[in-house]
Amino acid sequence: MFEISPQKVVHVIYLAREMGAGGDAELHAFIDALNDDEKAQLTAVAWVGRGAFEPEDFAEAVATAVAEATTPTATYLMGMPHLAENLEAGLEALGVDVAGEEEDFL
Repeated sequence: MFEISPQKVVHVIYLAREMGAGGDAELHAFIDALNDDEKAQLTAVAWVGRGAFEPEDFAEAVATAVAEATTPTATYLMGMPHLAENLEAGLEALGVDVAGEEEDFL
C-alpha cells in the first residue's frame, strides 16, 4: 500500500513541528529528496488526515496527487496549515501506529 515508509512520514512530522525554529530548509530538502511516488503518497496521507479522502480511497488520493501536482510538493505541503497534525491523523487513519513509529524515530 505504501511506497513511502511510515518512518519517512514521521520524519516529516518531526521537521514540520520544528518549522520556525530553523527547520524550514531541512523540511524542504527532505521532501525534495523523496521520489515522485513518495511525494504523491505523502500528499495523500496529509489529505486523508485532513478528511479530504477516506482511508479506503487512499489509492484515489495518490492518483489525484499525481494528476494535480502543479506546485513543488515541498512548497505545497509546507503551505498546508497543520501539516504535522494532518500527517499524523492520516497515518492513524491508515492503520499505522504513529506512537510506535515516533519512538523508533526518536
